[in-house]
Amino acid sequence: MQFYLNGYAPGDPDIQAAAPGLEAGPGPLPETVDVLIVGTGPAGMLLAAQLSVFPGIRTRIVDRRDGPLQVGQADGVACRTVEMFEAFGLSERLVREGYWVNETAFWRPAPEDRGRIARTGRVQDTEDGLSEFPHLIVNQARLLQYLSEFMAKSPTRLAPDHGLDFATLAIDPAGDHPVAVTLRDAEGGERIVRAKYVVGCDGARSRVRDAIGAVPRGDFANHAWGVVDMLAVTDFPDIRLKAAIQSAEAGNILLIPREGGHLVRLYVDLGVIDPENREAFRSITQETVIETARRVLHPYTLEVKDVAWFAVYQVGQRVTDRFDDVGEDRSRAPRVFIAGDACHTHSAKAGQGMNVSMQDAFNLGWKLAAVLDGRAGPELLRTYTVERHAVAQELIDFDKEWSKIMASPPRDPRHPERAGVDPAELQAYFTQSGRYTAGVATRYAPETCLTADGTHQALATGFPVGMRFHSAPVVRLADAKPVQLGHAARADGAWRLYAFADAEGARLDALMHVLWKSEDSPVRRHTPRDADIDSVIDVRAIFQRGHRDLRVEDLPPLLLPRKGRFGLIDYEKAYTPDLKTGPDIFDLRGIDRSRGALVVVRPDQFVANVLPLDGHAALADFLGRILLDRR
Repeated sequence: MQFYLNGYAPGDPDIQAAAPGLEAGPGPLPETVDVLIVGTGPAGMLLAAQLSVFPGIRTRIVDRRDGPLQVGQADGVACRTVEMFEAFGLSERLVREGYWVNETAFWRPAPEDRGRIARTGRVQDTEDGLSEFPHLIVNQARLLQYLSEFMAKSPTRLAPDHGLDFATLAIDPAGDHPVAVTLRDAEGGERIVRAKYVVGCDGARSRVRDAIGAVPRGDFANHAWGVVDMLAVTDFPDIRLKAAIQSAEAGNILLIPREGGHLVRLYVDLGVIDPENREAFRSITQETVIETARRVLHPYTLEVKDVAWFAVYQVGQRVTDRFDDVGEDRSRAPRVFIAGDACHTHSAKAGQGMNVSMQDAFNLGWKLAAVLDGRAGPELLRTYTVERHAVAQELIDFDKEWSKIMASPPRDPRHPERAGVDPAELQAYFTQSGRYTAGVATRYAPETCLTADGTHQALATGFPVGMRFHSAPVVRLADAKPVQLGHAARADGAWRLYAFADAEGARLDALMHVLWKSEDSPVRRHTPRDADIDSVIDVRAIFQRGHRDLRVEDLPPLLLPRKGRFGLIDYEKAYTPDLKTGPDIFDLRGIDRSRGALVVVRPDQFVANVLPLDGHAALADFLGRILLDRR
C-alpha cells in the first residue's frame, strides 16, 4: 500500500483526499449524474466502490430499502472474488473474518442400514496452487459493509441514497445526460434524475431490465429449497465442514459452516414443486424445514438454539437475452446496463450468484470509468454484454447439472433399476468442477478488441490469454519484501504491463527505452501530459536474477517514475523471483527464460495479450484499438 504521495497526513491512510466540493460528503441527490446505479446488492455496491475512486466521475447509487442489508442471503466468496477484493485493499478483512472452506465431506445412506447416513468421502475444497486466497464464507451484509466503508473513504465520499424506488426511465440519445430516471420515495413522491449511464443491479425482478425491454429466457425451477442460518447443538461430526448429505428417503442437505465458529447454514431439499401451484411452497415454515433437516441427519441429533435467517425459495435457471439497452443495434453505444441477478438467476447451491454478479460489475466498472474519464471511446461499452452474457450462459449450464445432482436421491444398490445418483458420481463431479466454483475458470474469447488470439501464448503458458492473471510470489527489489505480484493491481482503471526479463536482459532494456522515450510508446500516447506516467498504463518488470544481484540505481527511468505534486520516486515497479519458497515465478507460470515475455493485463485483472518483449509495434497497435490518444 502506498500513501503520502502528495504530502504527509495523520490518521487512517485508507482515507483518501476528498474531491473538491465533496469534503463534507456527497450531499443530496443531484438532478444530473454521470452514473446512476439502481440497487445496493453485491453487484451495485461493487460497481459503486469501483467508480467512487474517480474524483471526476459523479456516481450515485439508490435503493428502495430504508437502510443497508443486515442479515442473510448470499454467503459464499470464491477464491477469485477474494483476489478481486485485494484490488480494493479488502482481502485481509475477508480472510480474517470469514470461514475458510478447506475440505468438503460427503454423506450417503449407510449400506447396512439405509435409514442412517454415513460419511463416504472427504476432499480438499480447492486444489493446491489455484489461488493465493482460500474459498471463504462471509455474510453478504458484512461484505456490503466493507464496500460501503471503502466508498466512504474514497475521493467522492460516495454513500447510498436509500428509500428511493426505481419507477421507469426514458432515453433521449441526443442529450448530454440522455437517460431520465423517475424515482419514487416512500411517500409516493416522484423526482427525475438525468444520467449519462444507468446500471440496473436491482435483482431478479429488475425493473430496469423491464424498462429496456430485455427478457429473461430459460426454465422455471421445479424444486424448492429451505435455507436456515442457525446456532445449534448437534452430534453430527462434520458440522464445521462443508458437507453434501444424501439421505435415502428424507431428502438432501448442503451444509455450509458460517463465520464465527458457531453459526451454520443448511440448504434443505424440500422436494418437487407442483407446476399448477408454484406459490404453495411459500407457506412452508422454518419449523418444517428444520424437522426435515433432522430426518436427513438421522441418526444424528440437531437441537436448534437460535435462527439468524430463514427463507424458502425456488429459482429458475434463466439468462436475460441482453445486458444493455441496444443489443445488436449498432447505431449508438449503450446507455443502460444490467448486472447481477437482473442478468442471470439460478440456484444458490454452487455458491456462484454473488460472485458472478460482482464479476459482472467489475467488468463493467472499469469500462464506464475509461469512457467517462476520456481514456476510451464509448464503443468499449459494447464489450460488456458480449463478454458477460457468455459467462452467464456457462453459469446456467453448470447450475443445471449441479442442481440436478444435488436434488437427486442416492442410488440404491439393492434396486439399480430405480433412478438416483451414485454418491461417488456426486463427489467426482464436485472435484471436477473445483476450478469453476473457485471462480477461476472464466475465459473471455477473442471476440472483442480486449482479448488477443494468443499467437504468442508459448512465451507465458501459465498466463492464458482471456483468463485472470494468476498471481505468484516475488520479491520487491527496492525493499526486499516478499509480495504477491498480482497484488500490484488496484481497482483504479489502469492497465498493467508485466515485463518478464529475457536471459540477457537486452530485450527488456530495449522495451523500457521504447516505452519511456519513443513517440510511438503507448504509455506516452495514452497518458495525459499532466497525469502520472502510470495512471493509464502501469509498467512492472520481473527480473530473473535474485534481488541482491541487482541494483536499484541501475533501473531504467520507467521503473523509477516520478509521481505526484512533489515528483516523488515510485520504488515498487521492479521485482525478482522469490527463491525461498520453491519454484520461482518463471517456472510457476511457464515463462520462456530465453526470450522473456510481456503480459498485458486489463484493469479487471484478466490477461488481454501475451507478446514478445520486442513486440513494440504489436503492443502499440493492440492498445491503440482500445485506448484514445491523450497527447
